[in-house]
Amino acid sequence: MESQTSTMFKKCQPEKGLGVFVSAFSSGQFLWLISAEAAFAREDIRTNAVFEIGELFELGIQLSYLLLLLGLLGVGTFFVVRQVLVRRELDLSAKELQEQVRSGDASAMEYFELGAVMLRRKFYPAATKFLLQAIDKWDGDDQDLAQVYNALGVSYVRDDKLDKGITQFETAVKLQPGYVTAWNNLGDAYEKKKEYKSALKAFEEVLLFDPNNKLARPRRDALKERVEMYKGVPVKSKNR
Repeated sequence: MESQTSTMFKKCQPEKGLGVFVSAFSSGQFLWLISAEAAFAREDIRTNAVFEIGELFELGIQLSYLLLLLGLLGVGTFFVVRQVLVRRELDLSAKELQEQVRSGDASAMEYFELGAVMLRRKFYPAATKFLLQAIDKWDGDDQDLAQVYNALGVSYVRDDKLDKGITQFETAVKLQPGYVTAWNNLGDAYEKKKEYKSALKAFEEVLLFDPNNKLARPRRDALKERVEMYKGVPVKSKNR
């Protein structure tokens, strides 16, 4: 009997070991599945995080473009409004001065101011007319008269009458030798006429009175090179 029981016990032991092995395998499989699910969850979280960062980055770029566009629109609006206000102010000034001229009580200075307003409004024939009247009626200082001649020269040059413009600038610097603005305008007019030596001389005169003049210095340097380049070569220009 004991022998049969022992035999049965021995037969049952392998089955118990197999059960333990199966149980351990199932537990391992279960743990692997849990680990895999956790890994997938972490990967999903990482993917979502990357996606959210990408969305935020794209949103930041869009906001930057929007702010830049608003800034440009703001600057553009500012300049448009400013031009409108300046134009309105010029129109009001021109209206008041023209009333003075029509009344016959306008002084030489008022003719000059009206000519300057017309010059800013780019009505060059009208500007020339009033500036010439200012010169005819002038009874003040010759150095102040130089400003009228300079403005008249600008009006002629902008109206494509270079020779007449040059004459006015030359008169202005004779009346006021240290008139840097007129010297610069004279140099610019000579350069447009391709009389480079005369233009160079005008800009050198500017630098005698104002050595750090930011307009004349680079123009003088460029003209020096051009004059050297054309040395000995006749340069065609219109006779005054």
